[in-house]
Amino acid sequence: MILSVGEILVDMMGNGDTYTMHVGGAPFNVAVGAKRAGAEVGFVGKVGDDVPGKFILKNLDQFGLDKTVIKVDHVRNTTLAFVAHDEKGERDFAFFRHDTADYQLSLEDVDFELFTDVKILHVGTLMLSEAVGRDFATALIGKAKKKGIVISIDANFRDDIYESKSARNDIFKPYLDSADILKLGLDELLDYTGASTLDEGVKVLDHKGVLFITDGGNGSHVYAGGSHAFIPSTKVTPIDTTGAGDAFFGTALQGIDKLLASHTPLTVDALIPVTEKANLAGAEATQKLGAI
Repeated sequence: MILSVGEILVDMMGNGDTYTMHVGGAPFNVAVGAKRAGAEVGFVGKVGDDVPGKFILKNLDQFGLDKTVIKVDHVRNTTLAFVAHDEKGERDFAFFRHDTADYQLSLEDVDFELFTDVKILHVGTLMLSEAVGRDFATALIGKAKKKGIVISIDANFRDDIYESKSARNDIFKPYLDSADILKLGLDELLDYTGASTLDEGVKVLDHKGVLFITDGGNGSHVYAGGSHAFIPSTKVTPIDTTGAGDAFFGTALQGIDKLLASHTPLTVDALIPVTEKANLAGAEATQKLGAI
């Protein structure tokens, strides 16, 4: 089973001057992507006792996750992300997130015994912008590692919620380093490492586990055990790129979960078909509005 923990929020998707509510949040999107790819998936998150929170709770069943634990904060509001698009389907985010519910989780909220044979823990990174979220993430990753659970992280940098790039990098580094499975977009890799090329960025990052670097419509790179492969993407005309990376990564985690269950070593050769399937899921995700 894959267990995803972190932000679940409402994406306010813009169409001109009109915004509509959609269930979102990167780790929830990843969970749904993994489930649709064929994995057994659980999710833990937190919402407010408000209109967006009730919208999320009302719509959870349609996503078909195997086990969902959503805590309700009766003091704080649900996080909102306003999403606008340009003519190429690229998106721009603005978060309504001040003392909101998404990062107010505690270690007691995540009971591994409620979930069946967890092999991969995927940890959302929006929580890292707040001290309480970092404390929770550190404790959760430590607990999971003691159980022999593989840690998955998607960088998902949101620069508008950090004081500076250097502050963001300092905060992210121990969590990226702790990941057994790590995903960054090529632009995120170059931004984080200060490198000017993919090869230089990967060398500076020096990740020891499975590493995915996505490059939109160009394709994706997978690294493991000192080897590398590039897998070109399916060419599509995007309508909305929101959630494409999450669909990619959820599908990739499903493939890795299957490899772990069969005790197959995570070599690049084994990960090539996993990445091919993930590329297709990412491309398909751009063909509709919304993150899921």
